[in-house]
Amino acid sequence: MSEDMKVLLVVEDDEGLQRQLKWAYDGYEVVCASDRRSAIDALRAHEPAVVTLDLGLPPDPDGTEEGFATLAEILRLKPDTKVIVASGHGARESALKAIAMGAYDFYKKPVDIDDLGLIVARAFHVHEIEEENRRLEGGGAATVLGSIITAAPEMLKVARTIERVASADVSVMLLGASGTGKELLARAVHEKSGRRGEFVAINCAAIPENLLEAELFGYERGAFTGAVKSNIGKIELAEGGTLFLDEVGDIPLPVQVKLLRFLQERVIERIGGRSAIAVDTRIVCATHQDLDAMTADGRFREDLYYRLAEIVVKIPSLAERSGDAVLLARHFVNRFGRELNPGVQGLSPDAIDAIDAHGWPGNVRELENRIKRAVIMADGKSVTAGDLDLQAGIVPSDEVLPINLRAAREVADRKAIRQAMSRTDNNISGAAKLLGISRPTLYDLLKQYRLSA
Repeated sequence: MSEDMKVLLVVEDDEGLQRQLKWAYDGYEVVCASDRRSAIDALRAHEPAVVTLDLGLPPDPDGTEEGFATLAEILRLKPDTKVIVASGHGARESALKAIAMGAYDFYKKPVDIDDLGLIVARAFHVHEIEEENRRLEGGGAATVLGSIITAAPEMLKVARTIERVASADVSVMLLGASGTGKELLARAVHEKSGRRGEFVAINCAAIPENLLEAELFGYERGAFTGAVKSNIGKIELAEGGTLFLDEVGDIPLPVQVKLLRFLQERVIERIGGRSAIAVDTRIVCATHQDLDAMTADGRFREDLYYRLAEIVVKIPSLAERSGDAVLLARHFVNRFGRELNPGVQGLSPDAIDAIDAHGWPGNVRELENRIKRAVIMADGKSVTAGDLDLQAGIVPSDEVLPINLRAAREVADRKAIRQAMSRTDNNISGAAKLLGISRPTLYDLLKQYRLSA
């Protein structure tokens, strides 16, 4: 049979019916199994898109318990499988239970080959559509710099900046709120730089002030109580590579002086040491604090700031990344679904609305944590707003997804016209100039959209 032929798994203990179905479905690669164990073996071996399952399987051919156990195991192992369940025992009750468990469809014995054939063909068609949707959703997330997932122009601009500056031997400062991905971008700078040394990260806010100098510059044996042996600091560990100083605004002033000397002379002295050690380390730093304000009131050295901020990259918050919240949510659902709960396959409509409406003060980190928890807790195939512990979004009328492109154009036009009219105090000529259109065109649009001048 062709490798491209669709695989249909028939789970049926009646050998005569097996042969009949195999003959009837000559357009598919039909694999037969007669009990739960052989069915699961065939599922693992052939990964069929569609399964027909008789609920009356041995050792309980007159009941349904073994059949339902088989259905549950199939859906647990391969949740996207379209399982068509058959039974002659308590058909209505069995159908309701099977559908509730996740079966695709149900038919009653005795089998009508033509009717079953239509159900099978439709199941393959639906499976193909779902596969294509999953492929497109995955493709919609532009993976840039090897690890950043975005389709937002705001973040793509940041990525282009990182690519440009990575190969230049300059210090880079990343400015952004907590959870925006500063360390991922710092790693991208290192990976694109071509430097052969290690990427070494240190969170300056997480280390006590009296220990930070030792962590950065290292120390010699006997330099202080407890220094029983010499220790290399983070700057030396990053020789030939990149040192990432996260939350650089938390570095105390005495350590700032020593860091400035390193940036000026590219040499360090370990605590308790007497010799200068030359180190080739590139510095990338990040902070969520306002360093301009800190330099103004003396909490951060101005000369150090300019040494660290040869290139400044401002990272947008998740709320500022157009459409990225849902894009990233789908990515995290797919990832955590595979790892933690294979039954979860997507986001419900109310979850999408809630994600769009939420402000995400914790940015991507908050989104990732919420999705991970929701995937673990979800009972159904889709993560809901309740699973996310978010209220279903009440989106402003102008923000509701339009039904088609014409409606989208109208929403955009209305918004732009209102803004232009507001900025010019309802002056038609001024608003038309702002919009780059003629006065007659603006009059026509006001009339078309029933907007007052």
